Amino acid sequence: MMAVNEQVRIVIREFNVNKDCRQVEEVERRCEVGPSGKLSLFTDLLGDPVCRVRHSPAYLMLVAEIVVGEESRGIVGMIRGCIKSVTCGKRLWRNNHDFPKLPHQQHLPVFTKLSYILGLRVSPHHRRKGIGLKLVRKMEEWFRENGAEYSYIATENDNQASVKLFTHKCGYAKFRTPSILVQPVFAHRVKISKSVTIFKLTPTEAETLYRHKFSTTEFFPKDMDSILNNKLNLGTFLAVPKGTFTCHWPGINEFLTNPPESWAVLSVWNCKDVFKLEVRGASRMTKGLAKTTRLMDRAFPWLKVPSVPEVFRPFGLHFMYGLGGEGPLSVKLTKALCDLAHNLAAESGCEVVVTEVASCEPLKLGIPHWRKLSCAEDLWCIKRLGEDYSDGSVGDWTKSRPGLSIFVDPREF
Repeated sequence: MMAVNEQVRIVIREFNVNKDCRQVEEVERRCEVGPSGKLSLFTDLLGDPVCRVRHSPAYLMLVAEIVVGEESRGIVGMIRGCIKSVTCGKRLWRNNHDFPKLPHQQHLPVFTKLSYILGLRVSPHHRRKGIGLKLVRKMEEWFRENGAEYSYIATENDNQASVKLFTHKCGYAKFRTPSILVQPVFAHRVKISKSVTIFKLTPTEAETLYRHKFSTTEFFPKDMDSILNNKLNLGTFLAVPKGTFTCHWPGINEFLTNPPESWAVLSVWNCKDVFKLEVRGASRMTKGLAKTTRLMDRAFPWLKVPSVPEVFRPFGLHFMYGLGGEGPLSVKLTKALCDLAHNLAAESGCEVVVTEVASCEPLKLGIPHWRKLSCAEDLWCIKRLGEDYSDGSVGDWTKSRPGLSIFVDPREF
């Protein structure tokens, strides 16, 4: 029995990979993500609790531990955070003698040091005791110590507990509402339009294209090269109308010098090797109907039955990011790239393909997705932590108006 004078404390400390993995996994299993009474989404981190932030430039994982006297009674919560430099705005650069090769006027990105909170979990039996708030505040201390100017989080709009914690208690403000679009992977391959030609770019070519065309897009990461050269990056693909180039890919420099009227680009990230998801709470009837659609899809692939993938057991996914393009055919070209990503996911044994885009993204019309699996409004909340450390000044980013596009970092999905 616990002695009367023994003090019960909640200790927030850094995650210890040598002794905390089992307990952290147990808390993850108890914390299903999803509204009460509905289908819930369970995340399996494949035995590596820091895998979702490990690829970021700087990261930290904290745990909340119950301590009675001097004895640990177990981990009841955790939080992950990372820091990077991203684009928060743009400024007009006028050409001078130091940069003779630049156009007379050009918009250059303004970078700021941004921190991101993800994976906040508190065991169901220990909620409403201030543990989540303590974890957030301790993580924000680390952010400030490392020079982060802003912190942001992503949560579901209808997750009232999370929204209340961050907006009412932690001082975050609602900032952006991007859409998460989910497309099931069918048993049959999706036919890619014959009027489209798709090239696979090298990481160097992809970086050149992204920096040239999208470096002023909100949330564009300064370390884009690290993402494109990561082993989880499956490639960057560029689509143009068939016949745009007479023989073969002319190279990135020629493309940027004389770009076609219409083109589109996207990259694919392998989330399957980082984590797996599982939908829980479905009835036997729902599972049975889903299985029937898959059997029909396999037996009669020419019918192209819209089958429901096996999402009621752990499944993997591919994430499409860096979507962009120009011209009157850019939506059609985006659709072709998404079809290619679908077939890549099918070859890898994934059940869904996912992307996240700004709610007003023009290319959204070309992204196949199922509404029932997608989230029309993912909520991003932001907070200013300290002084302005950005490369140039754009004022208070938290008060800026949203643009047409955002860049979603696959390392943080």
